[in-house]
Parts: sequence; C-alpha cells; structure tokens
Amino acid sequence: MAETGKRVDPFGGFNFLVEIDGITRAAFQEASGFESEIDVTDFREGGDNTTMRKLPAMTKYTNISLKWGVTDDHDLYDWHRLWVTGDPEAKRKNGSIVLLDRQGQEKLRWNFFNAWPSKWTGPTFNAEGTDTAIETLELAHEGVERA
Repeated sequence: MAETGKRVDPFGGFNFLVEIDGITRAAFQEASGFESEIDVTDFREGGDNTTMRKLPAMTKYTNISLKWGVTDDHDLYDWHRLWVTGDPEAKRKNGSIVLLDRQGQEKLRWNFFNAWPSKWTGPTFNAEGTDTAIETLELAHEGVERA
C-alpha cells in the first residue's frame, strides 16, 4: 500500500544520456519519439447487429529523433553514411535513452531495438543568430520498451 503524505516529485526531462550499442553520449539537446500505437481492427460478430468488436492488430513505433550540437565527433553521421551508400558494413543497433536524477543516477531507461539511421538533418546557419548549430538523426527501429 502507498504511503500517505509522502511527496514524490517527477523527474526532470533535461538530464539524460543516449547509449547505442555500448557507446554512451550525454551531449544531446533532445531525444524524442518514444511512442507506440496499436492499430485497431473493427470486427463485426455474427448475430450482433448493434456493436462492432475492436481487436488489436499491428503495433507501430514512431522514429526516435536525436538532436545535438555540432562538434568534431561524426560517429552518428558516419553510421548514417554507411546506410546511404549501401555499405555492407551498415549494421542495425540496439540502444537506450537513460533518464538521470539531479545527482546523475540512473532512474529509468527506454530501450530500442534493431535501429538504423533513416534520416539525417544538418544544421541551419544564420549570420544574424547566436544559436548553436544542431544536427538531427532519426532512428527507425522495431520496438521500444520502458525498463
């Protein structure tokens, strides 16, 4: 039974890191796209003329989007280029988005499976701006689960 009167604050969404096949990076501005949806199939059962039955069908997962400030590190871009060029070395990878508390301790993680970089977006440059140059990589994957 839950304790009465105990305050439990939610975790902030600003302290996270990304792991892809054992490579850990914490320099991401944003990670999003943790979404799954189960298609619904309407089924009309014989003899029941007033109600459609709802059955679960295929599960779909939204692409995960990673955004980070441009640096000399181009590992993720190189992974994408392997797929663009059709290199046989292009491999799918598993990974996690890890949520940390204010002390930097792991609290939750979202694991994704069989991911590959389906879209890369380079930075936008503006001579009048002061924004950080941001790259984006979208990962198509075959499932995500909260652990």
